[in-house]
Amino acid sequence: MSNVGDRDMTMRVTVLFFAGARERAGTGRVEVELDAGSSLGDAIDCALASVDREGVLPSNVMLARNGIYVDKSKHLEDGDEIAVIPPVSGGEDSNDVETSRVWVTEEEIDADRVVGLVGSDQDGAVVVFHGVTRDHNEGRSVLYLEYEAYSPMAENVMLQIIGEMKEKWEIGEVAVCHRAGRVDIGETSMVLAVSAAHRRPAFESALYFIDRLKEVVPIWKKEYFEGGEVWIGETPG
Repeated sequence: MSNVGDRDMTMRVTVLFFAGARERAGTGRVEVELDAGSSLGDAIDCALASVDREGVLPSNVMLARNGIYVDKSKHLEDGDEIAVIPPVSGGEDSNDVETSRVWVTEEEIDADRVVGLVGSDQDGAVVVFHGVTRDHNEGRSVLYLEYEAYSPMAENVMLQIIGEMKEKWEIGEVAVCHRAGRVDIGETSMVLAVSAAHRRPAFESALYFIDRLKEVVPIWKKEYFEGGEVWIGETPG
C-alpha cells in the first residue's frame, strides 16, 4: 500500500527543448519525476537541474503543455508533454478538410498542389506567397537555412491563425505548406495561398498570416553563413 501511495503523490512528465533552447540545455528531451500538483515552471527547473544547466534559458521563451501555449504557473498532470519554445523565426477544433490544407514537410514543396487547394467559382482573387531562401542576410553571405519545427503544434497554431483571418476578413480558403530540414539557396521554404471574392482581403489576410506565423508558430530557422551559424530570432547570449 505504501508503494501505491508514493506513486499517487508523484507524476512523470516529458520536457522537450527546441532549436536554441535545445542547444542551451544540451539535450532535446528530459523525463522528470515531480510531486503531484507541481507547475510547468517546476518541471522546467527540474529538467535543467538534472542536466546541470540551471539558468541557461532566456526570459522570453514560450511554454506549451500538450501542444497549447500556457503560463509557467500552469499545474501539470501525469504524462504531460512540455515544450520549451524559444522565439520563433518567423486551439480550435478543425475538420479533416481544413487539416489537409496545412502541413509541415521535409520534402520539396509542390507549389501547384498548395494553390490547387484554394479557390472556387465565387473567388475572384487568389494571392500566393512563396518564401524563398536568399543568399544574403544582414551583410552575411548565406550558404543555406535549416528549419526545425514542433510539427503537430505548428500545424495546429497555423489553423488557429487561419481562423483569426476568417474572423477579420471575408475570404475563401487558405492553404499553407512549410518546410522543415535543410533548404538551400533559391529553394522554397513556404507557400501560402489565400482565395477571396476580392483582392484586398486576400492580400491583407495573407500578410497577416505571415506576420503571425513569425510571432507564434513553433518553427525555427537556423542560418548557415560563411564563418558561422545563428538561430534567427534568438536573443543574443
